[in-house]
Amino acid sequence: MVRSLETKSNEERFSLERRRLRGDTIIIFKYLKSCHVEDVACHPAPNITCKDFSGNETQFTGKGIGFYRPIACRNVNGYSYKVAVALSLFLGWLGADRFYLGYPALGLLKFCTVGFCGIGSLIDFILISMQIVGPSDGSSYIIDYYGARLTRLSITNETFRKPQIYP
Repeated sequence: MVRSLETKSNEERFSLERRRLRGDTIIIFKYLKSCHVEDVACHPAPNITCKDFSGNETQFTGKGIGFYRPIACRNVNGYSYKVAVALSLFLGWLGADRFYLGYPALGLLKFCTVGFCGIGSLIDFILISMQIVGPSDGSSYIIDYYGARLTRLSITNETFRKPQIYP
C-alpha cells in the first residue's frame, strides 16, 4: 500500500528526494550532451543560380544571405588535436597516441610491436592528421583555430548533381 509523503520517515523522504535529484541531473546531462542544431547563414558565391522546391530561380550576387543551413554542434570532451598529432609524430611508435585517444588495446599492441615496425606509426600519423581517427568516445577534437577543417564529403540522396552543358 502506498503511504503519503507526510507519513514517511525522514530517511525515506531523503531517499526519495535524492532519487528525484539524481533523475533531474541525468535529464540535464542528457540534454547538455545531446547534439544541438544551429542555423548558420550561408553566402553563395557570385553568379550562382539556385532553384527552390517551387521552381523559382534566384541569382545571387555573393553579398546577401542565400539561405540558412542547420549545422549540428560538435561535441568535445577535452581531446586536443595538436596534442594528438604531436604524440603520433614523436611517440607514435610507443602507442602513446592511441593511449591518449582512448584505445588502450591498440596502444599496447603498438608498444609491443614498436609501432608495427614503424609502418603503423606512419599510418596512424596520417589518419590522426586527417582527423579520420578521433577520440574513442565519439567526440570531436578541440581545435585552437577557427579556420578550415577537414570534412568528409559524401554523395547522398540529398546531393544534387547538375549536368554540365558543353558549348
